[in-house]
Amino acid sequence: MKENIDFKADTIFPAGEPLPEMLSKYFIGQAYLNMLTTTGVGIGNVTFEPGARNNWHIHHKGGQILLVTGGRGYYQAWGEAARELKTGDVVNIPAEVKHWHGAAPDSWFSHLAIEIPAEGASNEWLEAVTEETYNNSKK
Repeated sequence: MKENIDFKADTIFPAGEPLPEMLSKYFIGQAYLNMLTTTGVGIGNVTFEPGARNNWHIHHKGGQILLVTGGRGYYQAWGEAARELKTGDVVNIPAEVKHWHGAAPDSWFSHLAIEIPAEGASNEWLEAVTEETYNNSKK
């Protein structure tokens, strides 16, 4: 799978290190994090191996913006159909929207995750995305 190695090497921002245990427990599969900045606005480059995804979660108060920088993946807000994502796509996630995002089963996926600063902002991690929900996102 040379293409996967090249994906990690050829992305705009380095993939970073595997997620620390305090975060990896909220993911299915392997993902990597490279925090680009934590001053003012938190911006992290998140890279997912094929099939990896995060649990359902909510950004309280501030919300989040995803800027897709490589590969192919999905985003789904609770109660809505999943949306396929590819390089150049932008997802604006308002505060209090339950959602998940991650890689397609056959592609690495990378995005910049921008945390919108707000007084009292926090993330609430919820249940894992079921195989049924994930498989339905591929339609």
